[in-house]
Amino acid sequence: MPEPEPLVRWDWLASHVDVLAFRTLEHVVLTVIAVFAGFLLSFGLALIIRRSPRTYGPISASAGIIYTIPSLALFTALVPITGLSLLTAQIALVSYTLLILVRNTVAGLQGVPAEVSEAADAMGYTSWGRLWRVELPLAMPVIIAGLRIATVTTIGLVTIAAFIGQGGLGFLITDGLRRFFPTMYVTGAVLSVLLAMAADALFVGAQRVATPWARTRTEAG
Repeated sequence: MPEPEPLVRWDWLASHVDVLAFRTLEHVVLTVIAVFAGFLLSFGLALIIRRSPRTYGPISASAGIIYTIPSLALFTALVPITGLSLLTAQIALVSYTLLILVRNTVAGLQGVPAEVSEAADAMGYTSWGRLWRVELPLAMPVIIAGLRIATVTTIGLVTIAAFIGQGGLGFLITDGLRRFFPTMYVTGAVLSVLLAMAADALFVGAQRVATPWARTRTEAG
């Protein structure tokens, strides 16, 4: 009887480092595009909600409905419209970031104490000046928390994009399953987890840098 295929073939990994690096970079690029585009759209929606609070319910409900759609079903539904393309993948990926990012951005802005905003007005800040120089810095911890969740979630969803030919680490998983080659799909899964952990750590560091006053207060306590 032939020997069973080992879970990991280290010789294959050693000879395919360039492939692993390429697929990892591809995964990172797909994730960055989706989170960046999702944040820009969510920030715009948060500003609309800030100006007109009545819109929060409909916007949040719409984003929530999209979020409940199974990822593979959404990808499949988009294919007849936009084809097996990067656009299809990004429409789906960006859509899944909206609920998290809109809610966190709105919560961050609403969490700014009223007396702080009033003090900024008394100092002569315009509405936009108050937003950029006072409110956003104070809202940053909550916004970054939303970006952390959205990024880690998107890293997982990008693996599904391989089913429509968009590569990333999902390619290793799908191709490994198709070929009954455990090394590929195990490696793809492990690298996806490591990438999510690295992204989470990166946002933790970014939050500490962006909010030095919070770190100082913690150390003083």
